Amino acid sequence: MIAIDVPLWAARLRALRRGRLWSRRDLEERLTEAAGETEPGLPADAVRAWEAGERRPDPGHAELLCRVFGVDEGDLFVGPSSGTVLWHHLTGIPLMPGLFPEEEEERVGRAVERPWRADAGTVGYFERMLDACAAPHARPADLAAALRPVFAGVEAFRRDARPSVRGPLLALAARDAELISGMEHEAGDAPAARAWSDRAIREARETGDPLAEVFALVQRAELVDAAAPGEIVEAAVTARERSGVPAEVGTLSLRREARAHALAGEGELCHRCLEECPEEPGETRAELCAGCLVDLGRPAGAIEMLEGEPAPSEPPCLPAYLAAYMLARRAHAYAEAHERDQAACLARQALALARRAGAARALRELGRVLI
Repeated sequence: MIAIDVPLWAARLRALRRGRLWSRRDLEERLTEAAGETEPGLPADAVRAWEAGERRPDPGHAELLCRVFGVDEGDLFVGPSSGTVLWHHLTGIPLMPGLFPEEEEERVGRAVERPWRADAGTVGYFERMLDACAAPHARPADLAAALRPVFAGVEAFRRDARPSVRGPLLALAARDAELISGMEHEAGDAPAARAWSDRAIREARETGDPLAEVFALVQRAELVDAAAPGEIVEAAVTARERSGVPAEVGTLSLRREARAHALAGEGELCHRCLEECPEEPGETRAELCAGCLVDLGRPAGAIEMLEGEPAPSEPPCLPAYLAAYMLARRAHAYAEAHERDQAACLARQALALARRAGAARALRELGRVLI
């Protein structure tokens, strides 16, 4: 029987916050905004104290919490889903309201207590959770923090699960590690990004699926320091040389290689890679070409490429951290072309968005903008 050392309402509060991929600061900001000037102020360290069960929210704050989470007071403080709340609290795995029916939550909870119960349904549960996290609205650091206990949970299942589900669980672990690596990269923690990338490559190799390993290698190329473009090229080419590489993975490796050649000043090789790159969602081909032209010292060509292209926008089009990075790249292009007013305007937009989104990669790019 699962048991915890905090009141059930405190565990539910923490699970609801984590399931929305909010940090404690995010919840405090939302409570303050919901309170306005007519509601009670928020005591210092209130969210931490509530989640630890040290202090129960008073009626005014309880009403605010229900308003922010969109639940009834009975659902937050009494609620029938005690088993679900308990296993989410114990494991730290996010509870995502509305994503799974209650019976599925309970079934996964029983498997948490006895991992040999893990089955195809358990695998499907975590696959959908990772799908939901792959298009995040959260800050990268918060998303990485939410995904780490998912990885630990999948690993725990793998140790005791039946052979029929160990392979799919291993593939899930590789995918989760890759997502964490990407978010650590966006959050500016390069050592953590590389460590999780190493883990993703190891897990992918253990699956025996060469395509999973290829994808992990291509993603690793993104993490190589810009001062070592040769390593990026090597990783991209190695990935493409594997047999049966899907078209989308080949495209991704070509994009990585093109940028590396641009950083190395190899214009002809960069151009050759760009010619082979088809259009894909996210960063457009024009954005990619313009970024390469800036790295090659040809900002005027980059500006010409960007003219008429719509500016990057936030969700639902792009995650905020990616939109901030693309805006920063544009600002860099205009600054290099000595179009200072346009560069300053774009840099201000990118800076505001990057700070709100916790987008460290975008902030690093803005550090290259000289106006």
